Amino acid sequence: MSSINQDVFDKVSGVLQELFELSAENIHPSSNLYQDLDIDSIDAVDLVVELKKMTGKKINPEDFKSVRTVEDVVIAVEKLFV
Repeated sequence: MSSINQDVFDKVSGVLQELFELSAENIHPSSNLYQDLDIDSIDAVDLVVELKKMTGKKINPEDFKSVRTVEDVVIAVEKLFV
């Protein structure tokens, strides 16, 4: 997991666990949001809203259209701070 920020991953994982009642053991950087974690497009909107609250940054929904994995979410969140 050296390519992504562990702290950001932990926060994203926490949001996923809280919002969607997922088990931490099922959340990995390579987990596919839609196939592995059973998150649908409505859930994805909720995720963007929660990430906005967490970061205090405006998140462009367009940036999340290509997001497929937990790692993609972490990378998108990291870009908010660059």
